[in-house]
Amino acid sequence: MKSPSLLLSLTGLTALFLASCSSGKNDPKAGGPPTGPQAYPVVQLSELNTTLESDYPATLEGQQNVDIRPMVDGFIGKIYVDEGATVSAGQPLFAITAPQYEQAVRTAEAAIKSAQAEVSAAELQYNKTKPLVEKDIISKFDLQSAELNLIARKASLAQAKATLVNAKVNLGYTIVRSPVNGVIGQIPYKVGAIVSSNSPSPLTTVSNISKVYAYFSLNEKQLLEIARTGDNKSLGDKVRSIPPVTLVLADGTVYNQKGKIESIAGQINVQTGSSSLRATFTNPEGLLRTGSSASIRIPKSLTNAILVPQKSTTDIQGKKFVYLVTDTGGIKINNIEIMEATKGNYYVVTSGLKAGDKIVLEGFASLKEGDKIKPNSKNADSVFAAAKNK
Repeated sequence: MKSPSLLLSLTGLTALFLASCSSGKNDPKAGGPPTGPQAYPVVQLSELNTTLESDYPATLEGQQNVDIRPMVDGFIGKIYVDEGATVSAGQPLFAITAPQYEQAVRTAEAAIKSAQAEVSAAELQYNKTKPLVEKDIISKFDLQSAELNLIARKASLAQAKATLVNAKVNLGYTIVRSPVNGVIGQIPYKVGAIVSSNSPSPLTTVSNISKVYAYFSLNEKQLLEIARTGDNKSLGDKVRSIPPVTLVLADGTVYNQKGKIESIAGQINVQTGSSSLRATFTNPEGLLRTGSSASIRIPKSLTNAILVPQKSTTDIQGKKFVYLVTDTGGIKINNIEIMEATKGNYYVVTSGLKAGDKIVLEGFASLKEGDKIKPNSKNADSVFAAAKNK
């Protein structure tokens, strides 16, 4: 049998333990579950002006891309330039060895001398006959015959001179010259190769890259969006009124010259459902080359737009949602519609939100409809600093 003092001691310890458990049950510091609404970062939305930038794959082509082909048959005797060299209009590129054209020039020169001699003989005959006719020693028929012979000889001389001109032109074609200022492309033929005007490949290509065309495409939906904006101008005029565009090079750097969209194809490609556009860029340093790949970045100005950070949205069955905070601190999961184009890490909202709405900025994974939170307001200027026009 236990003593009364021992029972009293055990009873006191039990009471003390139960009291301590009861006092720490709802105390977060004591390890119990939190009480009351939890704090979440919240931002209030407002309208702002911004500029969207959309990138489109593009292919670059020089202002002129001229295939250099031989005009005469022969074999390459000399190559004056190398691939990638910058050349001027009229500069020699190739020498084609073709002895037959030199022989044609010599033959034509000899024919001229012969024709000149015949003209001189005909003139002598005419001058000899004319006084005899005037004295009625011979008939006028003989004079007319001498005159016609002189005319025929002069015509033969003119024909011989024309033949010489043609022969010299053909001989001139044995030196192949650049028709434009530009850059030499690939040279598939080497010295000694036989070439002709019917050769399958050109001797080379000269690209005039003082200006470069960037070709890119817009789909039918994007074209309709452009067509429905502004006044009653044609689609071509509206395309040309697009602000200057930026060229993003293959390494991700931005080209230091702005370009201008100048033309749009008249038809939509039935296979791709898109239409080709052309933007022109000046190329004073020769950095851009024909065949290079790049991207065209087109700006689009927006006024009074509602933007939300991408991290403040969640996807549910292919739709975008935000956690809207009510005036009483309650949570409402709200569906929003957004533009296809984005502004950096922000979505442009087309419906579902308005200026003055408050949304949970981040950390909402455990929230559900109807939950209560303690809003921790964040400065909107700092949240949307990267989205505003400078």
